[in-house]
Amino acid sequence: MAGRRALKAVLVDLSGTLHVEDLAVPGAQEALKRLRHAPVSIRFVTNTTKECKTTLLDRLRKLDFDICEDEIFTSLTAARNLVEQLQVRPLLLIHDHALHDFEGVATHDPNAVVVGLAPEHFNYDTMNRAFRLLLDGAPLIAIHKARYYKKKDALYLGPGPFVTALEYATDTKATVVGKPSSTFFLEALRSTGCSPEEAVMIGDDCRDDVGGAQNCGMLGILVKTGKYREGDEEKIDPAPYLICDSFPKAVDHILEQLQ
Repeated sequence: MAGRRALKAVLVDLSGTLHVEDLAVPGAQEALKRLRHAPVSIRFVTNTTKECKTTLLDRLRKLDFDICEDEIFTSLTAARNLVEQLQVRPLLLIHDHALHDFEGVATHDPNAVVVGLAPEHFNYDTMNRAFRLLLDGAPLIAIHKARYYKKKDALYLGPGPFVTALEYATDTKATVVGKPSSTFFLEALRSTGCSPEEAVMIGDDCRDDVGGAQNCGMLGILVKTGKYREGDEEKIDPAPYLICDSFPKAVDHILEQLQ
């Protein structure tokens, strides 16, 4: 912690860190309760585009996590903010369950492309529609570019490969609004009033969670749950500040070493 300020904020990834679908990481609920006794602000940051914030919060509460809606910052929120700033009408390649977070946004005669995790939309006809819009000059907005994600039975392709395909085919560079974008982390921290040097990020994605956080000045703790695979920690430079078996172990370290 040399050269750093005292820890004041903890950012926590959700899927893969606190839970995998409808299964909580063992001990995660109790660990979160212990973390709440520390003098730190907690924010939950997620790239998920499979469901809107309301559905996500309901899922977490059913798993007995004590979380408030205003503590959650999603990449869907960041994407909607950018769409409104650009005043564009997006072709939304996102999961149907996430459409609620774009309610009220005009989508007729689209002049922009927004890509999230949308397995039902990643087909040849829809990708070609997005491809042609981009050729005509529409901006490409990637809610995130995760390579893959974890479900209970296996790893699955994330939106990143599909975003990259559109970039390659159209010589277009996507604007990425979710993790590992520094803007995303800074926006998540803004409501805490803390600087990156006063914060730590806990997540299962070495590049997007840990690498992204460390690139903007935070500490990064990598947990070996969710999508973690052996050797992931070698994929970023600098290496993670800490590698733990799970979220409860990360909380132990914060309470014992960073307070």
